[in-house]
Amino acid sequence: MQKALPPSLPQLLIEDAVRAALLEDLGRAGDITTNATLPEDAVASAVLSSRAAGTICGMDFARTAFALMDTKLKITALTRDGARVEPGDDLARIEGNARAILSAERVALNFLMHLSGIASYTAKFADLIAHTNARVCDTRKTIPGMRAFAKYAVKCGGGSNHRFGLDDAILIKDNHIAVAGGVAKAILAARAYAGHLVKIEVEVDGLKQFEEALSVAADVILLDNMAPELLEKAVKINGGRAKLEASGNIAFDTIKVIAETGVDYISTSKITMAAPTLDIGLDIEIK
Repeated sequence: MQKALPPSLPQLLIEDAVRAALLEDLGRAGDITTNATLPEDAVASAVLSSRAAGTICGMDFARTAFALMDTKLKITALTRDGARVEPGDDLARIEGNARAILSAERVALNFLMHLSGIASYTAKFADLIAHTNARVCDTRKTIPGMRAFAKYAVKCGGGSNHRFGLDDAILIKDNHIAVAGGVAKAILAARAYAGHLVKIEVEVDGLKQFEEALSVAADVILLDNMAPELLEKAVKINGGRAKLEASGNIAFDTIKVIAETGVDYISTSKITMAAPTLDIGLDIEIK
């Protein structure tokens, strides 16, 4: 059964990003290669297809790229964001003006390959811990200007989103603690400052700091670079009082053991910063 997906991104966000990418690519003179080699009225049929196994994300970006080049293009989606594909699977068919199709090709593929890469990489992590209650989640380590899109791709891959920016949740890290004068002082100051809807998370690097965070009722505690045996102890001490998040040394060969300690979330920047693109191509259908 197809898993439920987050609501689609606002079309205005997608259109602004795609329009900027097309303008970057077309420059001052447009696609001089295509315009020089193809008649203005040439028509073609093309297919987007996956050349590797993975999880798809970015179909609306691809559709928008073609539509912005020519509103008369017929674009038929053959899959959806969040779908898992195999090599050779067709994703979409585009029919109409050949110049428009080829001029939009690279922008459509750039978004689709990049976002599908993030979704695919996230899915690999999520699959490894599917037998536990833990969820893999992203961080703020994203390409500038692409955060909303990268985090959407994480959701399409079965992951969870951490905070989107500095303004939607409080995350007290080691440098904040050092200046504030301790874990408890930092949390109490944050609680006095924040509105009642703002969650407070604190990063700790040992059980002493962990117990201090529990004593002042932190909402979420980030257990940074702790070995699995320490994570297990923290889970027992916690007794369900706070949500627990593990981070540090998260890899395909470590995430399963970390998830099995009983933590609620496992955060890693790798799913947004180290994900390889998914190989997707566009080919003109020869009839």
